[in-house]
Amino acid sequence: MIAIFSRILTPIVLWSIVIFYLPKQSLKKFLPVTLFCSCILLIETLLNIIFKWWKVKGGTKYMVFDAVAFIFGPFFTTNLWVFHFTYGKFSLYAFCNLIIDFIFAYPLNAAFQKMGHYKLKKFNSKVIFLIAYSLALMNYGFQKWLESARDKGTGSLS
Repeated sequence: MIAIFSRILTPIVLWSIVIFYLPKQSLKKFLPVTLFCSCILLIETLLNIIFKWWKVKGGTKYMVFDAVAFIFGPFFTTNLWVFHFTYGKFSLYAFCNLIIDFIFAYPLNAAFQKMGHYKLKKFNSKVIFLIAYSLALMNYGFQKWLESARDKGTGSLS
């Protein structure tokens, strides 16, 4: 029961911080790239049903609930903050994501498995790190592409 409560409370707290403290211009600017990468993670979660990369106690329903709570909670809000503080400084962005993705893939992943949130089957910490870091680099490129499209005056992205 505590785990379910924390999975609901965590996104609420993190989103409250974003709403009250992240400048609205940053939210508007980085919302598309954050939605883009969140959708990729949702697709990865759906593909897990087929490929069984990890297992969640309680089956598919709990896997989807956990994924949505993580993706639209800590992942989404952290992504917004990292872009806010580092965008335009690629080396800083790459370094911050290197550290965050390493912490997620190794100590946090081990802790989450020990707590029983999930059990990796066909993935390991190295794969999680490589996927997370690759996604971060792809996100930076996507954000650059969005801005170049805006600068060219497409109008649809402004």
